[in-house]
Amino acid sequence: MPELQITPTMQQKAMDWLSLAESLGKQFVARDTEADESDLFVADNIARLKSAGLIAAGVPIELGGGGASFTDLCAVLRILGRYSSSTALTFSMHTHQVMVPTWRWHHQNAPVEGLLKQVATEQIVLVSSGGSDWLQSAGTAIKVEGGFLVTARKVFASGVPAGDLLITSAVYQDPENGATVLHFALPLNAQGISIEPTWQAMGMRGTGSHDVVLSNVFVPDAAIALRREQGKWHFIFHLISMIAIPLIYSVYVGVAEAARDRAIQLAIKRHADEHLCYMVGGLDNELMTAKLALQHMISTAVVSQPGFETTNQIMAGRTLVAEAVLNVVDLAMEITGGSAFYRKLGLEKLFRDIQGVRYHPLRGEAQRKLSGQLALGWDMSSL
Repeated sequence: MPELQITPTMQQKAMDWLSLAESLGKQFVARDTEADESDLFVADNIARLKSAGLIAAGVPIELGGGGASFTDLCAVLRILGRYSSSTALTFSMHTHQVMVPTWRWHHQNAPVEGLLKQVATEQIVLVSSGGSDWLQSAGTAIKVEGGFLVTARKVFASGVPAGDLLITSAVYQDPENGATVLHFALPLNAQGISIEPTWQAMGMRGTGSHDVVLSNVFVPDAAIALRREQGKWHFIFHLISMIAIPLIYSVYVGVAEAARDRAIQLAIKRHADEHLCYMVGGLDNELMTAKLALQHMISTAVVSQPGFETTNQIMAGRTLVAEAVLNVVDLAMEITGGSAFYRKLGLEKLFRDIQGVRYHPLRGEAQRKLSGQLALGWDMSSL
């Protein structure tokens, strides 16, 4: 690889991601509120992320992108989460699909330049079905000449109204190897793909997390990026866990910070008795727990290699962050009192939005099982 000449413009750009996120976040607030009230996708906010260069921020500079670090992108998502929950969560889903191949490009010399260059030059938005598919996947792939016909329904496809490329999978009943999950990418305008506007949810209402329906969509053999045994851990899922979960959960810590700040603003106006001080102190303890657990996840992702031990560290952090931020919004509502029930104060929305933290893998029970299996020395090769 030829040596890259870093220009002053590139260096300045690399230093400005956090201030850019702060500036954009302030612009996103009004649209986020409108989206929440009307079940609208935050399309304008995603367009502004594009025009500001954040869609390609994680692509290496050598491939035409912004070269933002993993740590910086976690911080960007946390900042955006304070201002616009739905924008931040939508952006996290695209971002982790950029950072996974970026990691593979840096560490494995994987042939992912085409995708990353396309993100950089065309500003395409990647949509993931990974969270709802996870190890099992969903849908069927039938072998035909030159490829497969795929039929599936992919739920929780965050950002799909603005999406260009769907990163997904389906199950092929291989005559020799049995149930085999095929991983591939499809243009969202491909024949046989439709979007059903199903996203009417408790919170994160602006993410446009609609269903994507695939009806006999042709996937050529050359488009199959990976084949794996259904239901079994594979390297790619250790890598996804390591990269995606800290990025996604940075959003929720940002939402929790917004709830904390709003509760404090309202509490200062009240008579500060000892009980109020006690609750505020407890809230800050919970937020500190979330921030420390998130930082552990991020630092683990930066220095580790994908595998069961790393996944265990990341997923334990995911559980701790989830429990802590849920406690933050509970205490924020208690501190504010009955007035928190009014939508105009903003806490009600933050409370609803943060409930999404419960549903990303691995959920609490599955995480504890995995941690216990590792602690007890189980043979993980069969899982």
